[in-house]
Amino acid sequence: MEDIFAARTKRLEVSGIRKMFELASEDSINLGLGELDFEPIDEAKAALTQAVNDGHNGYGPTRGLSALRKAIAESLCKYRTDVDMENVMVTAGATQGLLVSAMTIFDHGDEVLVPDPGFVLYKPHAIMCGAFPISYHLRQENDFIPQTDEIMELVTPQTKAIIVNSPNNPTAGMMGKDDVKALRDIAIDHDLIIISDEVYDNIILEGEHATMLNGDYDHVIYINSFSKTFAMTGWRVGYLATSKAMIEQLSKIQYYNIACPPTPLQHATLAALGAPDTELKRRLALLKERRDIIVKRLNDIDGFNCMKPRGAFYAFPKFDHDIDSQDFAMKILEAGVICAPGSAFGKAGEGHLRFSFANSKENIEKGMEIVEKVAGQISID
Repeated sequence: MEDIFAARTKRLEVSGIRKMFELASEDSINLGLGELDFEPIDEAKAALTQAVNDGHNGYGPTRGLSALRKAIAESLCKYRTDVDMENVMVTAGATQGLLVSAMTIFDHGDEVLVPDPGFVLYKPHAIMCGAFPISYHLRQENDFIPQTDEIMELVTPQTKAIIVNSPNNPTAGMMGKDDVKALRDIAIDHDLIIISDEVYDNIILEGEHATMLNGDYDHVIYINSFSKTFAMTGWRVGYLATSKAMIEQLSKIQYYNIACPPTPLQHATLAALGAPDTELKRRLALLKERRDIIVKRLNDIDGFNCMKPRGAFYAFPKFDHDIDSQDFAMKILEAGVICAPGSAFGKAGEGHLRFSFANSKENIEKGMEIVEKVAGQISID
């Protein structure tokens, strides 16, 4: 039976995060979420119903609705003023935008630099295109920021692209303007494409977001989503922005991949973009409170060391216990709390656990009590 499957399928593994969710009981405290525990704002929900009732249920343009692309371009002017709708393509979430970018850029035999630990899609997308993912490391002692010296050593004549993610999932590391410029300079010097995953750009808890978008368009594909900002994970609407020449090529792959993004959901997203940001600010303030609780509780656990996240909604503590992260996460799961083993995000994630604070303060407190109890039963090196 195995002979019927493509080689790319055999090279892929089931996500370690997915395994944890499938084993969890229904009453587990979920601190493994990659999505906020909020609902889409009322303006978006009303607009979705209206769009369906008004008959906006057919195919739309491959690149997305013009009104939405224009609104996205206007929202990106905070990063660079020359963005217009021709630089934007709407996608079925950032996931599909990342895949379309990979299929447009990566050829068989290319090397692609990917963060380790990093989001679970980057390596598989390279593999699916016949390319080779080459890891660069994100370490807590460097605030989980890419180190340019290491990246320079990894670049070879076969290197085609580098994938970056800031704020980062799972580490919550957040690059500054100097870090962004250094990576951009390497890309320009070596003619590399930067695929920049910035889906958490509006989930900033401290400081300011530094974007790759304000650099050379010819070297950057900027990826974003409405899933995190507007709590629309199941709606699957995202977008990318890049040069007009690159959009021409990306849209060809887009057509043969999904034909077009979902029409009624684009109308709803347009309404969300035009709504007041009062609710978003309230949610950010709540996330800060949750972050402060979980970081303090984790750092109070003997053998844990947790950096304070400045963006996204993940804590990624390092632990000194004599156990690997998969087994540690499993013991915590058996005690009633879902978290993700650091190894699910790459070899460099070993020795870490990822906890999401996209849950209530009450559940975070209860969950941390359980984690502390489990950790106390395991010896420390």
